[in-house]
Amino acid sequence: MTTAKTRPAPETGCPAMSGAPSGMVSPTGCPVSERAAAFTPFEGDFQLDPAEALRWARAQEPVFYSPQLGYWVVTRYEDVKAVFRDNILFSPANALEKVTPLTPEAAKVLKRYNYKLERTMVNEDEPQHMERRRLLMDAFIPEALEKHEPMVRALTREYVDRIVDRGQSDLVRDVFYEIPLIVALHFLGVPEEGVEKLRRFAVAHTLNTWGRPTPEEQLQIVENVGQFWQTANEILDRMIADPTGEGWMYDTVREHMKHPDIVTESYMRSMMMAILAAAHETTSNATANAFWILLHNRAAWDEICENPALIPSAVEECLRMGGSIVAWRRVATGEAQVGGVTIPKGGKLFIVQASANQDAAHWENPDEVDIYRDNAAEHMSFGYGAHQCMGKNIARMEMRVFLEEFTRRLPHMRMAGGQRFENLPNISFRGPRHIHVEWDPERNPERRDPAVREGGVVFPIGAPVRDDILRRVRVQEIVEEAEGVKRFVLADLSGRDLPRWSPGAHIDVVAGDVRRKYSLCGPAETPGTLEVSILREEGGQGGSKHLHDTLKPGDTLSIAGPKNHFRLDETAERYVLIAGGIGITPILAMADRLKALGLPYVLHYCGRSRGAMALVSRVLRDHGAAVQLHVADEGTRLDLGAAVADVGPDTQVYCCGPERMLDALQDMAEGWPEGALHFEYFSTGASGLDPTKEHAFTVELRDSDLTVEVPADRTLYDVLKSTGIDIPMECGEGLCGTCEARVIEGEIDHRDRVLSKAERAKGERIMTCCSRAKGGKLVLGL
Repeated sequence: MTTAKTRPAPETGCPAMSGAPSGMVSPTGCPVSERAAAFTPFEGDFQLDPAEALRWARAQEPVFYSPQLGYWVVTRYEDVKAVFRDNILFSPANALEKVTPLTPEAAKVLKRYNYKLERTMVNEDEPQHMERRRLLMDAFIPEALEKHEPMVRALTREYVDRIVDRGQSDLVRDVFYEIPLIVALHFLGVPEEGVEKLRRFAVAHTLNTWGRPTPEEQLQIVENVGQFWQTANEILDRMIADPTGEGWMYDTVREHMKHPDIVTESYMRSMMMAILAAAHETTSNATANAFWILLHNRAAWDEICENPALIPSAVEECLRMGGSIVAWRRVATGEAQVGGVTIPKGGKLFIVQASANQDAAHWENPDEVDIYRDNAAEHMSFGYGAHQCMGKNIARMEMRVFLEEFTRRLPHMRMAGGQRFENLPNISFRGPRHIHVEWDPERNPERRDPAVREGGVVFPIGAPVRDDILRRVRVQEIVEEAEGVKRFVLADLSGRDLPRWSPGAHIDVVAGDVRRKYSLCGPAETPGTLEVSILREEGGQGGSKHLHDTLKPGDTLSIAGPKNHFRLDETAERYVLIAGGIGITPILAMADRLKALGLPYVLHYCGRSRGAMALVSRVLRDHGAAVQLHVADEGTRLDLGAAVADVGPDTQVYCCGPERMLDALQDMAEGWPEGALHFEYFSTGASGLDPTKEHAFTVELRDSDLTVEVPADRTLYDVLKSTGIDIPMECGEGLCGTCEARVIEGEIDHRDRVLSKAERAKGERIMTCCSRAKGGKLVLGL
């Protein structure tokens, strides 16, 4: 299926204006809107809630120039991901650049400390970045991190012991700051001393790099930054003198001794200071954000208390809703296009992950906390691509341990009243300074059962397995909708509302060994339940027959989602909707939405007979004036060419139906405006990988400076994943587009049902779960 494209920016390469012009212009000469001119990340709404502060931009001006910041601000998920993905065109060189220049007096203070923070893992270009990263990565792989979990568990248990009988706590002060710092020091091999001093240093480093201090404040801040640099180098000098210790910085010293041209001394000194701050500040803030979110969403907290297996997915959802890094920076090494907007060479980009993480074009119900969201791990909080956070799995491990210990030992804990989210003012990092909680110690579970203290669930290191994130539901009603079609109404087991969804969305239905994707089709006036209409397919894989034959009202099953890879673009002036057979399910939901919006549309619904056409009575009842039925046994077959004869620049065509219909539409669409056709196949028609009919090929990963071999018996996706390339995948059949990669060179054997014929002809994108190389080699932008 194709992804609905947003309306393009003007052909001038200027941002799509969200309102009146301010009178200012960007470095490319484009007018700057009043809202863009007023934007500042240093105060106000952005500090309180960055995603909410940029809601207007995601909807109206997704890439804009901020005169106050001097950066191009990028707000939508796909654009943020694209910038992260291309670390050659969008260099990380400015990631640690001071957003507020130093005064001459402050610069003198740093010079007195011989401060020389230069290149680190986060702000260096290729090929040096990947050369160093490969040498220093071993300690971060899941197998190596497993040994740290018992220490994190014991430390957390000890700190909870200190407060469990008090009945109140400031979790940030009492737990969430110190434990991540101690864990970081242990991981790095640094002695656990001077915790409060290191905390003061880390705050100063954040304000010095990402804050806007006054000249007077700068003088105090740089004194702490200078002392931080001095302390970090004293620690490193001791390690260099005796490099036999354990920890990642000792590993770095030893690699420096073996490869001094790659792991240079200046690099080590810069990394020592940078990682002492980053390794704990980000985890501390992310943990505090997670508890703030969950304790303000009591139903989610209670579900985790009842079912600890939800903790890994809850952590990912909290990272999506409240990651500790809200924005990062890049600089364009050449003229570039981001979201249709021209960025000049040397243009600085402010890429807002917090905004991307709540982009309605990527997420269903983006503003809601849903701990069953099975694609939450696609969040941008760890970045993406070659520079993705190396410590992401340490952070996940710590956050899971914190949640598991607290939900088991203090499930009745609640937020104290009268609190506001207070953050250290800066443009990139976010976390509450305090979280005041309270509870009744008499209700502590371990007072009734002391064994509760010693319990605990250990989770595998790494991102949660998507297929394991399932929501239990009850079959509330089954309706015979047409010949061979049943409509299933699903409700939450606990009586809570099931998630809202957007037109084109689907869920995975899981019953026993059966897992199938079905489009949602319920009317908008029945919130809280989900409805799918399923055609019994005699020649299918058996899933629909199993569901038809075995399910009855009151039965329970599992679902995943909702998710949407067939999204409706609501900005067009006219719509043509075409449904064939059971393809009416997503198309009807789109018609419902267009009618509610008051947008003009025509709905063509095709079937072999009225008795076999699912939902036909509702189609006619709710959309009669816009509907054209095409019934084969009534002699009213669809003339497809006539239905789409007048597709123009402001027309969008959506189709779901049999393969021959979609193939014919793609042929007709070759002369249409780009992005006018959107379609969804029922299946790929492929029978899976047959090694006897495949050939091996080589893949060069240009951004990672790696070359891998894809054997005949493995998919490209499997090889990429095993190499450590973090690429998402959902359907595994070439139907959803989640596993897409950028192709730089090589001819592609396309086997997906995502790309149009025109998109395939360009040869710029590959679905790694199913497509392969036609020849012997592909070069990918990964």
